[in-house]
Amino acid sequence: MNRTAYDIAADWMREGVSEIAGNQDNFAIMAMLTLDNQWPEHDETPWCAGFAAFVAMNAGLKRSKSLLARSWLAVGEPIELDQARVGNDVVILKRGSGNQPGPENLTAPGHVGFFAGATPHHVYLLGGNQNDAVNIGRYPIEQLLGVRRLQPL
Repeated sequence: MNRTAYDIAADWMREGVSEIAGNQDNFAIMAMLTLDNQWPEHDETPWCAGFAAFVAMNAGLKRSKSLLARSWLAVGEPIELDQARVGNDVVILKRGSGNQPGPENLTAPGHVGFFAGATPHHVYLLGGNQNDAVNIGRYPIEQLLGVRRLQPL
């Protein structure tokens, strides 16, 4: 049985993975963050890209090896939002207020998650670090930077 990245991410959502407030850290999140020899101090570190990398690795897919969300704009095959499917597609968004740079800037703030659906005004992502947990979040379509279809290793 071939499980998609979305299937694997949904398992983590069902497990209720979330940050632990205060001085303690969620061991699972810390493990995801250290996957590619990056050593953040706490699970409050932005971890959406680490979660996406961990899930992609477990699905046998190519991944970003950076904790920068926009680094996912350089992974996989670019596709249009109307071509996105639940499975192995990731969505990369702008993050922050004010005028944000476009997709050419891979180091600016961003967010990444697995495509979970879209409407004319919103895109839905199954991802980590969405309100400090793994869940499905809704984001304005204006934040969209790109959609990528992940490829097998």
